[in-house]
Parts: sequence; structure tokens; C-alpha cells
Amino acid sequence: MPRLVALDHVQLAMPAGGEDAARGFYTGLLGLPEVAKPPALAMRGGCWFESAEVKLHLGVEADFRAARKAHPALLVDDLDALAALLTAAGHAVSPDEMLPGTQRCYVDDPFGNRIELIQA
Repeated sequence: MPRLVALDHVQLAMPAGGEDAARGFYTGLLGLPEVAKPPALAMRGGCWFESAEVKLHLGVEADFRAARKAHPALLVDDLDALAALLTAAGHAVSPDEMLPGTQRCYVDDPFGNRIELIQA
């Protein structure tokens, strides 16, 4: 029986014209490099952010609504430092202690999409 072997990427939605805000958050604060979208997809707008470990794509959605429950969970190596950086940049960080033994928090991207950050 075929099996799943990995997760290729996660796509979140964003409103039209939000590319600069996405770059400021995903590259500027989270440190994910932006990569060029393939030419056939670039005309649709949006941004792709990818490192060796994480591939997060943002696509423009005409009737945009932020993902409030569904979310990516990203592993980080220094949650306290990243939470402080996000807070200093004006993003509300919500700590969560519901999973024993796991240090994590939530933050919204510039469009209101929920992002979970977990200490690696």
C-alpha cells in the first residue's frame, strides 16, 4: 500500500496586495527566506518562503478569511527570543501550556492567520 513520506509545504491564504506585509513577517521576523514562485504561478500574486526544513506558501484569495483554527506549527530553537522579537514588533504572542512538557505559543501573521510556534 502506498504511504505518505513527508509534508512538502503548507499554504496559507492572504489578501491581494499583502506581499510586503508577508515578507516583513515571514522573512523579517521568522527568518524564512523568500523564494521566487514559478513564472506560471507568480502572476497570481502571493509569496513563497522556504528553508531546507520549512516550506510555507501564501496565496492570494479573493474572498480572504484568516485561518483561525487550522494552522501550521513551526519548530523553533529559541521560543523565548522569538516571542520577544514578535512582541517588540507589535505582534501579540499567546503562550499555551495545554500540552505538558511542550513549550509553545501562538501568534497571528499580518493577515490574522494563526501560527503555532513550538520549542524544538
